[in-house]
Amino acid sequence: MVSERRFPSLSAIRAFEAAARLGSFAKAAQELDTTAASVSYHVRRLEEQTGVRLFLRHPHRVVLTASGELIAREAISAFAALRASFAQAAEADEAQLALTTLPSLGTSWLTPKLGRFRAKHPEIALELDLSAEAQDLSASRYDAAIRNGHGRWPGLRSAELFPSIFMPLCAPQLREAAAALADPRTAPEVPLLGRPDWWRLWYRARGHADGLPSRRFGTNLSAEYLDIAAAVAGQGIAIGSPILFRNEIQAGRLVPAHDFVASDGRAFWFVYPLVRQHSGKIARFGEWIADEAARDLAAAQSFVRRAVTVAT
Repeated sequence: MVSERRFPSLSAIRAFEAAARLGSFAKAAQELDTTAASVSYHVRRLEEQTGVRLFLRHPHRVVLTASGELIAREAISAFAALRASFAQAAEADEAQLALTTLPSLGTSWLTPKLGRFRAKHPEIALELDLSAEAQDLSASRYDAAIRNGHGRWPGLRSAELFPSIFMPLCAPQLREAAAALADPRTAPEVPLLGRPDWWRLWYRARGHADGLPSRRFGTNLSAEYLDIAAAVAGQGIAIGSPILFRNEIQAGRLVPAHDFVASDGRAFWFVYPLVRQHSGKIARFGEWIADEAARDLAAAQSFVRRAVTVAT
């Protein structure tokens, strides 16, 4: 039985395999990014540890011994299999993209577009997580994310997609009843839907320092896209993004209940870990989503240009 002291080190075996495969200590050193003297040292240590002479050393070349040829065949085969395994693992990783994003953006804006991504990149299978909480991208569970904020997250590279803007939206049949929104001292005839803090910010952006007056809210729902669904059904006036819900506006299912647009200064960003900046699948998805965002941003310029930002 070979003792622990005599068991060859992996670095020595690697140096021997490269030298045997390439037929040269110098070429092995170039491949391993080291020196010929280092390769020679590791091979000599391997010979000492095993008690087997592996190379015949001549002034300008080295030649495998019979024993060296036998061991070289096994070593070269083993390292080839190992390299193939790493290549297969890398290829499999590039074929699956795990993305996490906010529920409203993922449901209303991103999901309807994913068919175009699949048509353009059928080699990439997409896994989409919808979570209100920002998921940790350093734990390797997710490759990338779409987040809302100011674009500053340590360890992540961020690419801005479009600004976070919002305005009152309602079903066409409620547009007349929504006219009361202009005066914060009066309550509209229909309930308000959505986050009260967004409503307060919208009123503040219009110059009403007291923000949202006391008024009746409708059903309290957990996500913006649910508020919009309730607004489409005529259940009230929602506060939402005319970019995220552009399809509903274009289709006539929603109309602006008031023309004023507010912003909290945030934006939606495509983000991924700096250590993954050379990933092909992330680059391809990033290019695609940037094009999609640019198209929607251009179509929503009439809203974006008149947005008034209020610091939060």
